[in-house]
Amino acid sequence: MPPTNPKQRDVRSDVLARRGLKITHLRLISALAETRQVAAAAQRVGLTQPAASRLLAQLEQIVGTPLYRRHPRGVTLTEAGRTLARDATRLLNDLDLINERVTQAALGVSGIVRVGSVTGPSLQLLLPVVRDLRVAYPGIEIAVTVDTSAKLADALLSRDLDFFIGRIPDGADSRPFLFEPIEEEPIALVVRRHHPLFRRTDLTLEECLEHDWVMQPPGGLLRQTTETYLLARGYPLPKRVLGTTSTMFTLALINETNAIGPLARAVADFYIGEDGLGSRLARLDIATDIRVKSYGLVRRADDSETPAAARVLALLRDRAAPLAAE
Repeated sequence: MPPTNPKQRDVRSDVLARRGLKITHLRLISALAETRQVAAAAQRVGLTQPAASRLLAQLEQIVGTPLYRRHPRGVTLTEAGRTLARDATRLLNDLDLINERVTQAALGVSGIVRVGSVTGPSLQLLLPVVRDLRVAYPGIEIAVTVDTSAKLADALLSRDLDFFIGRIPDGADSRPFLFEPIEEEPIALVVRRHHPLFRRTDLTLEECLEHDWVMQPPGGLLRQTTETYLLARGYPLPKRVLGTTSTMFTLALINETNAIGPLARAVADFYIGEDGLGSRLARLDIATDIRVKSYGLVRRADDSETPAAARVLALLRDRAAPLAAE
């Protein structure tokens, strides 16, 4: 059975290091296996031949067995020498990989980045950035959470997210957050393509209010924005409303009934537009000026990003710059 005492495991795991094994020994035996000449191996490692011979003698003493035999044309490794050289080469290659990974992490080109987003920007901003990251920085792994700003803010403060795209929730203490605004979020009224109101050029909001609506439950930001828009223009609220937090259920209900659904325009375009999924849904040409208050990049105020997260943030800022300028 393996030893249960941690000290026993430590002694067994680094016995060669305790005897004085150094990286130079490994580099030298690896070079000797390739060159079969002590002088050539010494030159490759950057040593003089006498220094290389002393190190090889030390190495044989450390491992406790001869590693090579001299002959007029050079040296021949023993079985133990070949085994050590093969493992030394593998270990040196592993160290090179470790160095590469550490360098990539320091430069922000590897690591896990946990990003949150509300639905619209997840399609408009985050999706193309994730697509670009897979090509430019394949070592960066992205974990995406799509939810409401309130839930994303809680996840950010509990350090389950590195940052999110959304809003600081109404009524929340803003001091723990940093907020970089991007743009107001336009809303579209979405129906199925064969809806009786679709393609109407003389459509009025009164006619829209005669149909069922599907929106967020009361208190949801998109629903609040839509209802405030209607009330501010003297319209009553829809009489029949189904409340749901699910975008997919909203889309399914719109597709199967004559219900009208206010959705982020980026979501509508993703499912409707020529560059999207080309679904059987459509936007009504009315109330095109409904906009939800600005969303942006939300970070923790008392923390700095990892290099990988900073890399993703930089790409998101570049992608969002034209929107912010507008």
